[in-house]
Amino acid sequence: MIDIKVLGSGCSNCKSTAGLIETVAQAKGIDFTLTKVEDMKDIMSYGIMSTPGVVLDGQVVHAGGVPTRSKVEGWFA
Repeated sequence: MIDIKVLGSGCSNCKSTAGLIETVAQAKGIDFTLTKVEDMKDIMSYGIMSTPGVVLDGQVVHAGGVPTRSKVEGWFA
C-alpha cells in the first residue's frame, strides 16, 4: 500500500493534482491511500514552499504546479 499525500490549500491545482494521482493509480491497479493535507503548519513541515506538493511514503516527490500525467505514471512504475 502506497501512502500518498497531496499538500495544499484546497485550490483548483491541488484538486486537479489529487484527481490525476487517483486516476493514474487506479488505472495501474495500485493499492493506495490518498490524503489531502490542507493545514499550513503540516504542509510547512515537509519543507516545501509552493503547492501543490506530493508526498509518497513520506518522501516529497513534487512541489509547485500540477504534475504531468507522465510524471505521475513514473511514480508508480
